[in-house]
Amino acid sequence: MTTSKIALITGGSRGLGKNMALRLADKGIDVILTYQNNANDAAKVIADIKKKGQKVLALQLDVAQNKNFDSFYNTVKTELKNTFGTEKFDFLINNAGSALYASFAETTEVQFDEVINIHYKGVFFLTQKALPILSDGGRIINISSGLARFSLPGSSAYGSMKGAVEVLTKYLAKELGSRKITANVVAPGAIETDFGNGQIRDNKEANSMIANLTALGRAGLPDDIGGVVAFLCTEDAKWINGQRLEVSGGMML
Repeated sequence: MTTSKIALITGGSRGLGKNMALRLADKGIDVILTYQNNANDAAKVIADIKKKGQKVLALQLDVAQNKNFDSFYNTVKTELKNTFGTEKFDFLINNAGSALYASFAETTEVQFDEVINIHYKGVFFLTQKALPILSDGGRIINISSGLARFSLPGSSAYGSMKGAVEVLTKYLAKELGSRKITANVVAPGAIETDFGNGQIRDNKEANSMIANLTALGRAGLPDDIGGVVAFLCTEDAKWINGQRLEVSGGMML
């Protein structure tokens, strides 16, 4: 019996991260997911993944607090051994994030620092510190946004950080190629989740605006995204490297 591959996904207890975790499990991949505050949501995802026959573990992590990354990975190492019977994991999916809606003129330094800690500094150092226990031949998938390609007022800080992650991903692909580790970006368009207090899901005007800007005529759903991430963790995607895959239904073409 072959050992299952293992994916570590940040922010895997709800929204897009939850869908990614479930779709990874559908591919026969075991899952370590992180959550920031809501252990109850994480427990529900654990139960769903166990029903699919895969091993799963949830760990608390605030990706904005890079001072805690060493202790987090010490826990991961212990759990890899005790729960999964191995020393390394195979796929790192940097998904955790938060929204910031503020005009460029009104964005504060406090807001800017919070966004950069979550969406860029956190991704940079969580990935760096993963390298000793990320398998050769593994995959790194960074979640970006359509807002790194097109601009909508109120997202200058958030979109800029996602743009930085997209450039970083190319460097990861180049520098980690000797270990046969690939690095790619998945950039969702606007999705109906509780992200940003459910702005796209719950605000009919915002949802209609997105639908009108999208070639396929609707806002995205979590299930539009998770399968793409899961695909990038399969053998079929082994030759995709340093690429940006926008999954937006043709938004702002």
